Amino acid sequence: MSDGFRVDLPALEKASAGINMTLEDLSLTKINTLQGESSAYGHDGLASAVRDFCERWEIGVEHLAVDGQEVAERLSQSVQDYRRADTAAADRLNGILQRTTGPDPAAH
Repeated sequence: MSDGFRVDLPALEKASAGINMTLEDLSLTKINTLQGESSAYGHDGLASAVRDFCERWEIGVEHLAVDGQEVAERLSQSVQDYRRADTAAADRLNGILQRTTGPDPAAH
């Protein structure tokens, strides 16, 4: 459509795939593995603070991953729904244009 509503289905598919790739990367490395050994900090209080931060941040990342998965699924479902609607509309139009019986609806 030139002046109407338009959806870029490949862009929706790409966005969904990008989210899924990011979620896959997140699942391979846990945040709490980044904290390292406590002795590397040189101070027990600092090591404890870093450990606490990483554990809390991991919980936040897990929540974001759940939300991201929902977004990716909805994008994929939207693509499928648009394609089904396009196919159904094309089938209806083709059925009207290819009708071989009955009066011509445009003759009146």
